[in-house]
Amino acid sequence: MISGGAEPRSEFARLLRDGPFADALREAIRVRGLSLERLRDHLRARGVSITAATLSYWQSGRSRPERRDSVLGLRHLEQVLEVPPGSLTALLGPPRARGRWPARTDGLPEIGRYWPDRSRIDAAVSEVDTRWDERLTRISQHDVVSVGPGQEELAFRSRQVLRAEADGPDRWVMIVHIDEHDRPLPAVTSLRGCRPGRSVHRPEDGLLVMELLFERPLAKGETVITEHTLVNCAPFPHATNYERKFRLPAREYVLEVQFSPGLLPARCRRYSEQDGQPAEWTEVQPGSDSVHGVALNFGPGRFGFEWDWDS
Repeated sequence: MISGGAEPRSEFARLLRDGPFADALREAIRVRGLSLERLRDHLRARGVSITAATLSYWQSGRSRPERRDSVLGLRHLEQVLEVPPGSLTALLGPPRARGRWPARTDGLPEIGRYWPDRSRIDAAVSEVDTRWDERLTRISQHDVVSVGPGQEELAFRSRQVLRAEADGPDRWVMIVHIDEHDRPLPAVTSLRGCRPGRSVHRPEDGLLVMELLFERPLAKGETVITEHTLVNCAPFPHATNYERKFRLPAREYVLEVQFSPGLLPARCRRYSEQDGQPAEWTEVQPGSDSVHGVALNFGPGRFGFEWDWDS
C-alpha cells in the first residue's frame, strides 16, 4: 500500500488528466520507480531509440516530443510506465512548428518574419522552448548599444519589463544576429532576474539563441524585470547599425546608441517599420556622444538606427 493513501494517487491522476506534460511524465517515472537508463533500455528492447538525456529534457520541460518518431516513441514509453494509453501524448497539445514555421491562423507573424534568412532563424529557434512567447506582454524594453573608439560594437545591454497573461511563463527567448559571420558570437553576462537556459550557437550563421529562465514561473498578471548584457570580443564586429525586431507589440521601447567620446558618425538615421506598412526614415543628429529613439505601442515590426562613418 502506498504511504499517504489516496492523496498521492489523486494528484498523479490529476497530472495525467490536466498536465503539464513535463510534470506528469516526471511523476509517472517516479511512480514506476525506474531510472532513466532503465527506461532507455526498455525502449531499446522495443526498437525505440530515445536517450536518457532526451528523457531528462522531457521531464524537466526543457524540450518535448515534437517529431513523429518521438511521439511514436512516447506511446511505447506510456506502456513501459504503465499509464493509460494516450494519457501523456494528449498533454502535448498541438505540435510546435519546426524548421520553417507554417502560416499562422491567429494573425501573428512567424518568429523568423523580420530576419534576413527566416529558415535559419526558425531552425535555430525550434531547438528551444518558445511556448510562452505569446503569453508575455512587453510593457517596457530598453536597449543600450556601446560603440568603441575603433568604430567597433563593444556590448549591448537590455532591460525589459514583462507581464504574464496566463499562469506559467518561466522564460524569455533571446535571439541575436551579427552581420559579420566571421566574428565570434557575443558572450551573455550581467544577468539580473534570470539565468541562462538552453542555447543554440551557430557562428557560421551569426546566430545565438538562448532561453533566459526567470527565477520562478509567473502567475497571471505578475510582472518580471530582466536584464542582460551581450559582450563582444576581438575581432569585434564593425558598428554600422542596430535594430530590434518585434513579433508582438511593446508598450514602450527605448533604444540608445552610445558612441565613444569624440567619435560621432557622419550621418545617422532612425527607422521604423510596422507590419504591413512602408518603413519610415528620419535623419537624426547625435548629442555629445549618443543618440536615442522612443517607440510607443510599437509592433509587430522593426525599429533601429543605422549610421555612416567618415570615409
